[in-house]
Amino acid sequence: MSKVVLIGANHAGIAAANTLLDSYPENELTILDRNTNLSYLGCGTALWVGHQIDSSDQLFYTNKDAFIAKGADVKMETNVTDVDFKGKVVHYTDVQGNKSEIEYDKLILATGSTPIAPKLPGIDLDGVHFVKLFQDSQKVDALLAQEHVKNVVVVGAGYIGVEMAEAAKRRGKNVRIVEAEETCLANYYDPWFSNDMDKVLSDNGIELSFGEMVKELKGNGSVSKVVTNKGEYDAELVILAIGFRPNNELGKNDLTLFDNGAYLVDLHQKTSLEDVYAVGDCATLFSNAIQKTTYIALATNAVRSGIVAGHNVGGTPLKSLGVQGSNGISIYGYNMVSTGLNLATAAKAGIDVAYTEFEDLQKPGFMSDNNDVKIRIIYERGSRRIVGAQIASYSDISMGIHMFSLAIMKQATIEEIQLLDIFFLPHFNQPYNYITMAALSAKE
Repeated sequence: MSKVVLIGANHAGIAAANTLLDSYPENELTILDRNTNLSYLGCGTALWVGHQIDSSDQLFYTNKDAFIAKGADVKMETNVTDVDFKGKVVHYTDVQGNKSEIEYDKLILATGSTPIAPKLPGIDLDGVHFVKLFQDSQKVDALLAQEHVKNVVVVGAGYIGVEMAEAAKRRGKNVRIVEAEETCLANYYDPWFSNDMDKVLSDNGIELSFGEMVKELKGNGSVSKVVTNKGEYDAELVILAIGFRPNNELGKNDLTLFDNGAYLVDLHQKTSLEDVYAVGDCATLFSNAIQKTTYIALATNAVRSGIVAGHNVGGTPLKSLGVQGSNGISIYGYNMVSTGLNLATAAKAGIDVAYTEFEDLQKPGFMSDNNDVKIRIIYERGSRRIVGAQIASYSDISMGIHMFSLAIMKQATIEEIQLLDIFFLPHFNQPYNYITMAALSAKE
C-alpha cells in the first residue's frame, strides 16, 4: 500500500483520483484543493452566463462526498504552501489558518494553470475579470445582470474570449473583442476558417478590433474605458481572456521545467523526481503532430493525463499515446473543429507542409436540411503524413475530426485516406464525401 497525495482536484486530478480509487483501492489517497468546489466544467461557462442553459448546477459532474464515499481523505479550502520533495512531505494550511503536514510515498501535482495577467495600468479596477473558476463566472454573471453595465470589452479572441463575447451579447450588451492578431482563433484555424467566424461574430452585432493591443484600463474605482494602440472604447465590464500559463509554484525550484514553465513529464506523467507525477495544465504533453514534447491546455488532455498517472501510481505501467490537440467551438450555431497543426503552427514548428481543401454541401442537393461544409487537410511534404485538419459548417460535423486525430496519431498519409471506406446515405452526407474529395485533390 502506498500513501498518495494529490494536489489539485479539477479535471486532471479528478481523473487520477477516480482511477486510483476505482482500480487500486488498497492505496491511501489524500486530496488537497484550495477551492470550495471541484469538477467545474469551465467550457460551459459561456452557455450558463449567456442563458443558454438553465443553471450552473449542471456544470459540476462530481463532488467531495463522492470521493469520500470511495475512501479518499478530501481537504477542500486547503492551501499547499510548500512541498519538501526530499523528505516527501507536503505542508498546507486549512481554511482556519491551521498549519499541517502530510507525508507521501507518491505525489501527483494537478495544480492546473492560471490566467495570464498583463501588467496594465488599471487592471485592478472593479469590473475587470478573468474567467477561470466558478467564482469568476459568478462575478461576471452578476455584473451582466446590472443595468449600468451596457458595454463589455473582451480582451483576447481565443476560445474563451469568443464564447464570452457571444454570452455577453446574448445578455443584451454592447460587445467588442480586442485582439492582437488579425483574426479570431488564430492559434487553431487558418484564415480561411477564422475569417468565417469573424463574419459570424460581426453579423450578430459584436464589434471586432483586431490588430490592437490594450495599453491601459481607465476608470474611477470601476473600469469605464479600454485604451488600445488604435482607439478608446467604453466598458463597464472587461473580460480578460488572453490565455493561461502553467501553475508551477510548488515545484519550480525542484523539478525540471519546460520552456514555458510547465513540469516536464515523460509518457508515464512522471516528473524529473522519482515518485512525483504531474498532470493536466501544469504539465507537458507529447504532440504526435510535431513529434515532440509541447504544452496544450485542454480539459480532454487533462483527463487523459490523469488516467495515465493514476494507473502508473497504482502500479500498472501505462504510457500516454500522445495528443493531437483536438478542439472545437460553436458560436451562434456555426461549428468549427480542428486537430493537429494549422499552417501557422506548422511553420512555427519548422514542418514543411502542403494542404488540400474542399467545399460543398454536407448532403445531396435534394435534401432540404442542408448546409455548406468546408474542410482543409494539412500534411507534411516529405513523409506525406497528415499533421492537421479543420472542418466547419452550420451542420454538426464534429465527429469527423476524430478520424483525423487518429490519423495523426497513427501517422497516416494523405494517400491512405483518399479511398477510405466512408459510407454514404443522403441523411448524412454526399456520395462523393467531402473528406474523400479533399484527400483526392491533394497535388503536392
